Amino acid sequence: MDAKKKITAPLVYAVCVAAIGSLQFGYNTGVINAPEKIIRTFFNKTLSERSGKAVSQELLTSLWSLSVAIFSVGGMIGSFSVSLFVNRFGRRNSMLLVNILAFAGGLLMAFSKAAKAVEMLILGRFIIGIFCGLCTGFVPMYISEVSPTSVRGAFGTLNQLGIVVGILVAQIFGLEAIMGTEGLWPMLLGFTVLPAILQCVGLLFCPESPRFLLINKMEEEKAQAVLQKLRGDRDVSQDIQEMKEESAKMSQEKKATVPELFRSPNYRQAIIIAIMLQLSQQLSGINAVFYYSTGIFERAGITQPVYATIGAGVVNTVFTVVSLFLVERAGRRTLHLVGLAGMAVCAAVMTVALALKDIVDWIRYISIVATFGFVALFEIGPGPIPWFIVAELFSQGPRPAAMAVAGCSNWTSNFLVGMLFPYAEKLCGSYVFLIFLVFLVIFFVFTFFKVPETKGRTFEDISRGFEGRGANTPTSPQKSPMVELNSIQADKAAA
Repeated sequence: MDAKKKITAPLVYAVCVAAIGSLQFGYNTGVINAPEKIIRTFFNKTLSERSGKAVSQELLTSLWSLSVAIFSVGGMIGSFSVSLFVNRFGRRNSMLLVNILAFAGGLLMAFSKAAKAVEMLILGRFIIGIFCGLCTGFVPMYISEVSPTSVRGAFGTLNQLGIVVGILVAQIFGLEAIMGTEGLWPMLLGFTVLPAILQCVGLLFCPESPRFLLINKMEEEKAQAVLQKLRGDRDVSQDIQEMKEESAKMSQEKKATVPELFRSPNYRQAIIIAIMLQLSQQLSGINAVFYYSTGIFERAGITQPVYATIGAGVVNTVFTVVSLFLVERAGRRTLHLVGLAGMAVCAAVMTVALALKDIVDWIRYISIVATFGFVALFEIGPGPIPWFIVAELFSQGPRPAAMAVAGCSNWTSNFLVGMLFPYAEKLCGSYVFLIFLVFLVIFFVFTFFKVPETKGRTFEDISRGFEGRGANTPTSPQKSPMVELNSIQADKAAA
């Protein structure tokens, strides 16, 4: 087998251990939903005993909203701090180090009931949010840097697979038959400590990113040894040469800070694309669909809608696996376009179905099909692709800052959707999906005209495309119309 396409055991091991961080993100995103009523009761009982008087419903609602939203606030802070860690400690060591936060957050939540401290639960959610925010930068970056170009997209999709598996595990563990009970909910929230232990042990046997070793640390021999292990081949001269070229270019550039990403014409277009792709994930309406799903299933006559919601989680997982096998064949840009277009169609169908639910009896089944279709199409494109394509759009120098900006955009939009959606749903009712339909159309048009295809291209080749030199690069097997157009325009300007 060609070494460039060879998938070795050390490579699969390193990628899977890194993806535990994504599983943590998914688990802590979904775990808070199932025990909502039980945790509200804990808030009420604890505060009543402490103050000696009844607690108002307004205060309980505010505390619950804070418990949910503080996770996203922590995520914003964590994601924006990615570059502070990865440039100083390296990719692998950063993942190892920040598990301290997972231990701290998990233990605070696990012992909040025993300590009768609402503050411990909220603080734990905040700390675990910081941890997950950091993971959303570390994991895609590490996976993209250790993976061969030919399978970088497929392995990048494992980041999203970790997230959806984490959400599914949280939904299952949150059932009353397992840990969704008054006695076991602290264990449900504190369970996040176990994957942290597993990842810490696993990371001890993972290599550091060879790109970090050679380009950032100038340790060529170590980088070569890591590459030989990951690729299963003694001859890694082509990878080493590519990294050396990227290192030479990086030494001639100014340090890529966050403001520089927006000021420099070499980075500006790429960072705008990165932000828009992250927004296309969060503003697609996927969280709204999960919010609505229980009601849709109830109206369809399903007596246990929670199991149908878990069914949607299974669809989530299955189609992420489908995307894993398609991404290196169809390409990132194509899958993202297909996902956005399909979701727009499903959003329109759901709007009609919800509007006619009391008039046409059989249309409730159409709404179920549209719901599952929306979830499936999300995982084909807008779910996995924005996470890892950001790492592909930038070379080694600006990549950490770009991952920080993109991750912060994702978390901020996630926070805003969570805060504003209940008001939009109250205002628009069943027509709320029309808002997301408009967003999906906007993102489809943007992706069609602005987002390049990165399949099969080296990091250096992709970054050169944004500088207007991609058309002259022989290493690129494919060029998107956008990059070609930029190259032509830049050449004309130079002339």
